[in-house]
Formats: sequence, structure tokens, C-alpha cells
Amino acid sequence: MEYIQAPQAVNFAELSTMVGTAPPVAQDVTYERILRARSEPQNWLTYYGAYDGQRYSPLDRITPENVKHLVPAWVFQFGSAGPHAGPSTYAFEASPIVVDGVMYISGWDGWVWALDAATGRALWQYKHAVPFDVSLCCGNVNRGVAVADGKVFFVTPNAHLIALDATTGERVWNVTNGDVRAGESATVAPLVVKDKVIVGSSGGEFGVRGHLDAFFLDSGERAWRTYTVPKPGEPGSETWPDGPAWARGGGNTWVTGTYDPELNLLYWGTGNPAPDFDGSVREGDNLHTDSVLAVDPDDGSIRWHYQCTPHDVWDYDSNMESILYDLDGQKLLAHFDKNGYLFTLNRTNGELVRATPFGERITWGEIDTAGNVTRKVFPEKEGEPVRFWPGPAGAKEWTHAAYSPRTGLFYVPVQDVGAEVTLRPREFKESIAYWGASVTVDARDMQGFVKAVSAATGEEVWRWRAELPMCASVLATGGDLVFAGEPSGEFDAFDARTGELLWQFQTGSGHHSSPTAYSVDGRQFIAVPVGWGGWVDGFAPGLLGASHGDAVFAFALP
Repeated sequence: MEYIQAPQAVNFAELSTMVGTAPPVAQDVTYERILRARSEPQNWLTYYGAYDGQRYSPLDRITPENVKHLVPAWVFQFGSAGPHAGPSTYAFEASPIVVDGVMYISGWDGWVWALDAATGRALWQYKHAVPFDVSLCCGNVNRGVAVADGKVFFVTPNAHLIALDATTGERVWNVTNGDVRAGESATVAPLVVKDKVIVGSSGGEFGVRGHLDAFFLDSGERAWRTYTVPKPGEPGSETWPDGPAWARGGGNTWVTGTYDPELNLLYWGTGNPAPDFDGSVREGDNLHTDSVLAVDPDDGSIRWHYQCTPHDVWDYDSNMESILYDLDGQKLLAHFDKNGYLFTLNRTNGELVRATPFGERITWGEIDTAGNVTRKVFPEKEGEPVRFWPGPAGAKEWTHAAYSPRTGLFYVPVQDVGAEVTLRPREFKESIAYWGASVTVDARDMQGFVKAVSAATGEEVWRWRAELPMCASVLATGGDLVFAGEPSGEFDAFDARTGELLWQFQTGSGHHSSPTAYSVDGRQFIAVPVGWGGWVDGFAPGLLGASHGDAVFAFALP
């Protein structure tokens, strides 16, 4: 038996811990195939299932009539040991990708796995070495991978973009996409468009300048970088004061965008300005923070923008998904924002069609149907606390809504949690948290909902109430079902037309990730990663002590 005498003797950068190999199914995943992803309902080829962000699977073997018979088909677990970078809770936040019977999924702290999608057996695993001292705002988490051209693409907490061989798990290339010394990190699931893989940045809470980047699939060479905050002289720079505020302005791009191939436009959300709550050092609207951006994927140019919360002092990132759909001849985009409003935009030009509330309690201000913002409650005087709803985690955090073209309804996970914020200005220092306030999120006065909202009018159609905030993505299927997970561990199935709760399974850990649907040899599966973690103190502090766990559950009919 061999003994390792000292930790430094191990080359962790090469510690991939290979299990075996996966079938070479990813060799045939091309951009053209991803364009037609929904024509392959047995697979889940890209982050939202398709470029339109609808999180809808046409699979219909599981129905309101038989969902009560759903049982676990397999469970994949991977425990953690030893020190990790940042406040790691080792929780899954990813959306699994499935290609012809192989599942690719990422985890915390640089882990990626290929699994047999029918059995959950690990085919290979890869570990990227992450320094322990990386500055992380909101947990050591990762939201998923992209697969194309025989490669698996993922980002790491220390802001690397890595391409792995999808068959062997071996590293193909590795590039850096951020300055960890300044507080930059990465959590986003990459998006493949044409010959490029597109990723966003994290770290707005440390006063960095957000950016969106594209790299060539084959080599990892950077194709373009677009900063979300304009420098002096660029369009939008007049919304920032003179001085250095723009250079540390936030606006990070840490949730995956959507894409319209006909218009050749990416739709990507941006995060809060920095500092989060102290607006006195950044007077103005602070473009392009808290915005939906339409970006040309070929060169990174911004074609239009829509800002949801000008001069944000509530931490209301607009990173959430932009759901693309067509209605009555209009090309529309739906964006459920942290500030509690659903923005329906014309996705050809960014013009507002309507703004309608979906949050349960909205006291920070109001937005009329024309998009005019009226501020009501906000941190203004140093040391003087103010309370507002929704709190900094928003009426909906990054976790995603879904849209069913069968019902014409959006399905939205809603958080109803307030917070008390006290302005405490601080001087900017690189890689040090730059919030500008102390924040106490309600630990008792909270609730959650799954709400169905009409895509035609923005009005609520039905709701299901939970005792706790709903902090996980939802999934809609062709079987007229909606799946959603709860912080207390239950995984739920609802009738998509009525909202009736039809089935429930206790997974043993809270949900803060994204379920997907796929099939293998005609058997339909619903897969959901679980593991209570990330920024729990922001969206459900009353559950800080809840079971953390980590697992991927796959459910199927017997």
C-alpha cells in the first residue's frame, strides 16, 4: 500500500479521478441540432431545453392521470470532504443536460460528471482545482454545462472556462475569464451559439465591472468581450457620475441567456449595480445594470436594452431568464424580475408591451403599465433602517419560470420574503464585499407560491401556496404537468391547467436547482438535482439549518 506523505505531493490540477468512458454521443451535437432541440424530446440538449428559454418538454408519457405512480428510478450522490473555496454548501444548482442516454451535470467546487441517464451510474468525473481563497458572494455553486462538438463546457468558481472531452472527461482546453484578485468568479451555465460558447461573469458584490464573453468552441480563443457598464464616452455612460463608479459598477451576467436564431439576437440579463444599496456614490440610472440586453452573438454588440429597475438600491438583479414566445403575430419576450414585475417586451426592438406585478407583496415602489417607476421605500439615511418587500432575493431569484405552449401559461416560483436594510456606506477596496448596507432578511414572515400567469395578458390564472418561499426552477411538460421543488425537500407535480397538487416526494434536502425531462428507450424520466445551499441567508434564512445534502434524483413510472 502506498501512502501520500504530504498534501502538496498531490497534483490536484490533474486529479480527474476517471471512472470510465461515456458513449461518444456528444460528437454529433452540433449548433444545427441544438437549433432543433425540441424536435428531440428524448433529450435536453441545452440549458433551458431549447434556445427559447421555455423550460418545456413535449414528453407526455407522464400525465395527470398516472403521475401518482411516479417513483425514484435512480439516485446519484457525491459527498464532499475537506476545505472548499468560499461558503460552500456543496449543493447542486445545475440543470442536467441529456444527450442520447448520457447525462452531463456540474456540481460545486469544480466537479463535473457524466452519468448513465437510465441508471445513474457514473461514467466519468472531472475535478478542477479551485483555490481556497476565491472571493465568492453567494456560495460555491455552479448552474450547469453546455455540450457540443464532442465537448463539455463549464465554468469554475475561480473564473475559468474549461472544455472537456465528452467521451473521456479529459481536459481539452482551459482559459481564464475573470480576475479573481478583484473579486470576479463564475457560476453560469455556458450557452453554445454557432461556433462559439458564451459565458457571463459573477462578482458584482465586490465592485467589479460585469462582462459577457464568447470563445471559439474548437480552440478556446476569445472571440469578443462586451462590458455591461459603459466607460466614459460610450452610449449609456451619461447615466453614471464622473469618477471611478462605472469601473466598479457591477452589472454581472451570471445566469444563462436565451437566443432567437431568426433575429440573431442573444437576450441576456444583467445584475445589480455596485454598491448594492448605497446609491449616493453612483447617481443616475446606472446603465446597463438591472437590464435585459439584446446582443449580437457574432460580435458582442448591444442592439437594444431595457432597464427594469433604474438606479437600483434594493439589490434587484435582472439576471433571470428571458422567455421567448410568439403571440398574435408578435415576437415577445417575458422576463420575471426580482422587483416583482413581469416585463413583456417586443423582442425585435426592446419596446415594453406591458409591466404587470406577479410578486405577492411589493412595497419598494410601483411600475405602471407603461413602465414608469415610482420609488417608495429605499435606504436613504445612514444608520436608519427601512423595511421593504420583496427583499434582496427578490420575488423570484435566479431560479426559472417555465412556459407551456399547450396551455399558454407561464409557471412562476414566487418568494414572498421581506428585509430590513440599514445604509452603512463604506469605501471601495478591491476584493472586499461592497454592499453599502447591513441587511436582515425576514426569517419568519415568509411564504411562497407557484403561480400560473397568462402569456396573453400577464394576469394570474391560478396559484398554489406554500409555507416557505419557492426557491427552485419549475418545469412544464407535454403531459400537462408542472414540476417544482420546495426548500423543505418535497418535489411536487401539479396539474398545469388547474394548479391541483397531484404528487409529492420527499427528497431529503431542499431544492434550489432546475429539473429536466428526458427519455431513454421510450421510458420518460424527470430528473431533479437537490441540495440546500447557496445564498440561503438571502432567500430563506429561517432554513439555514435545514438538511443540506446533495443528490440527483431521477423519477419514472414503474
